[in-house]
Amino acid sequence: MLTIPTSVVPGDLAAKLRTIADIGFRGIDLSLKDAIAFDGDAARLVKAVGLRIAALVTPQEQLSDALAQAKSNDVDLVVVDVTTVPIALPSLATTRLALRPTRELEYEVRALTAHSADPLLGLALDSFEVLRDGSRPARMRDQDGTKVFHVSLLDGPLRPMLPGQGTLNLGGLARVLARAGYDGPWSTGIVSRGSDDVLNAYRSLVTVISDAAATEPLLRNATPNLPAKVPAKGFEFIEFSVDAESAVTLEGTLSALTFRRERQHLSKQVTLWRQGAVNIVINQENTGHAGEVFANHGPSVCDMGLRVQNAAETQDRARALGTSGFDQSVVLGELDIPAIRGVGDSVIHFIDEQSDLHRVWDIEFAPVGRAKATQPAGIRRIDHVAQTMPFDEMQSWLLYYLSTFEMTKSAIVNVADPSGTVRSQAIETPEGEVRLNLNGAADDLTFAGSFVAGNIGAGVQHIAFQTDDIFETSARLSESGFCRLQISPQYYADTQAAFALDDDLTGALRRGHILYDRDDGGAYFQLYGEAIFGGFFFEIVQRQGRYAGYGARNAPVRLAAQAQNRNQQGAA
Repeated sequence: MLTIPTSVVPGDLAAKLRTIADIGFRGIDLSLKDAIAFDGDAARLVKAVGLRIAALVTPQEQLSDALAQAKSNDVDLVVVDVTTVPIALPSLATTRLALRPTRELEYEVRALTAHSADPLLGLALDSFEVLRDGSRPARMRDQDGTKVFHVSLLDGPLRPMLPGQGTLNLGGLARVLARAGYDGPWSTGIVSRGSDDVLNAYRSLVTVISDAAATEPLLRNATPNLPAKVPAKGFEFIEFSVDAESAVTLEGTLSALTFRRERQHLSKQVTLWRQGAVNIVINQENTGHAGEVFANHGPSVCDMGLRVQNAAETQDRARALGTSGFDQSVVLGELDIPAIRGVGDSVIHFIDEQSDLHRVWDIEFAPVGRAKATQPAGIRRIDHVAQTMPFDEMQSWLLYYLSTFEMTKSAIVNVADPSGTVRSQAIETPEGEVRLNLNGAADDLTFAGSFVAGNIGAGVQHIAFQTDDIFETSARLSESGFCRLQISPQYYADTQAAFALDDDLTGALRRGHILYDRDDGGAYFQLYGEAIFGGFFFEIVQRQGRYAGYGARNAPVRLAAQAQNRNQQGAA
């Protein structure tokens, strides 16, 4: 059974229970404070909303009160947060007692419960306390799982976090405990800081247990029966919502990037621009989702299409984990493509090859004639998409992606902006087909912060295209008139010294305003365009060898150049 402490949910007990049940939990860990404060039959209220009281949780000093409340509410398990030893234990009749120690008291409490002959006395474990000092889950292999009555899965290691937000091996601990014989409730939850915290707790708990169940059959009955995590196979399209004026700006930028206008929608003001495997959709409709996005946010990315193995199952999993679905009426000749709500007011559509969905460009669009052939610049595919959001929403969106898709996260990077700090976290699929950068902005004066604070709000702030030869691409873009971001000459002297680059390479980087990074795996080249639409921009990158990062050392340089460019545009 998956549970959440009532102490971390806002509102009175009735409101807490409705929220918990609506999200999908089937049990609660009732706090003693909530039990005492409620004027009525708490057990009946819990049952009425379809929940169970898995445990009553109490501070050590209020154990006697908790046992009385447990009896009156027909609760058979009391979890005690142990802060001192020795512990004065009451005589137990029918109520089970689980002692939950801090890391410092774990040895004594585990020994006490292990040596006790009383079957009603057991252990409660908090993964944050068990693992935060760097311990591995394997150290719990000698624990008798039948003597563990309750487990809380919290991430860390510096402070308690929801599963998936930190670096602790929670899946490993769950597997170890299941093999040791534990079959009790799994709980998670942190003190509420936002409206989505209960939903995030549910998503994170389901994800960590279901991921662990993939290699441990004993855990397979612990979570709801959901479609498996989705392996995203790439970006099918990026769609912009624009009006006639901003369409000219975007089309001009894409033309300078040597994209070609290839197809026109059969019944709408929607065009497809293409280069390599990149599909950019320009939507000028003033009704429907695109029209609403433009009315509320101005020209911006309104939709993102991902290639997946099964579009319907992808949508089903996301909805089962609390993500809002997206439905829009379609007319004859249009495909009903499964979709969910995304960051900001955007939408994510899912394209698979098991149906006609992958033929959307042939079914809904017609080719357009071209006056002359356009020589491409060597852009092959989308390397990554960066989404910017308020910092306090960043962890929520991280769980949104990690719980729905088969993705892993990198460590958070603090990026220095001339006006503050932006926190950035990269997530990607196992083979790197889909890479996302989540950027959390806490200061409106930063480049990312001004993007969020402006008309557009949270959403896609930049798209990075991948090329096989950035110098050839740069030369072609110079011919086509692409407006690139100007980088300070001092950067190239510093970079040459940092990596011992020869004069020829340094000169080529400087002439193309191309940034450079290198690690043990390989090298990375970056070329940025000037911002449009209040802070949105395109990037071209080249990866050499096994380089897997995003040029973190260059981010402050890029942000300083963008700040200077923004000031120049403002003055103009």
